[in-house]
Amino acid sequence: MRLPPLPDDEWDDRTREALSALLPRRLRNEYGAGPAMSRMARHPDLAEAFLSFSVYILFRSTLPARVRELATLRVAARRECAYEWAHHVQLAREAGLTEAEIEAAGRGKADGPLDSLILGAVDELEDRSTLSDRTWEALGEHLDERQRMDLVFTVGAYAVMAMAFNSFGVLPDAQGSGHDH
Repeated sequence: MRLPPLPDDEWDDRTREALSALLPRRLRNEYGAGPAMSRMARHPDLAEAFLSFSVYILFRSTLPARVRELATLRVAARRECAYEWAHHVQLAREAGLTEAEIEAAGRGKADGPLDSLILGAVDELEDRSTLSDRTWEALGEHLDERQRMDLVFTVGAYAVMAMAFNSFGVLPDAQGSGHDH
């Protein structure tokens, strides 16, 4: 295992504080934190800085949950991040996506015009690190300026997380007990 979870006996007050933005007190331990956060616990300063941003992306962004989850699923599929995919399939269901829509999002396909536009925007950002003028304008018919900004940062944030999770060897929690976001 490239980067194992931080064992419970190595969790100190600084580690628990660093994860407090995302995890309630009862989950600030090796098993409660889940497969990703129990690895982030190895670097409290990084965890605290990045989780502050991640909490914004997941809970306070101006994007509708459905748009956020479509974008995240597409990033996870493109970056072959099994952990991110598994975790966000559940969040996508909660946001109202059907199983067929979830599966199709992984392939970059969608029936509705906004869903197709979001998936295409993710592909543009992943391929070229920018959105074409055409895509930016088309997104503007559905999303305001702040929402478009949040979309770009959402794609970037989940791309970084996919890189980290893949590099650290984070796999989906087979037992479903992980509480990572």
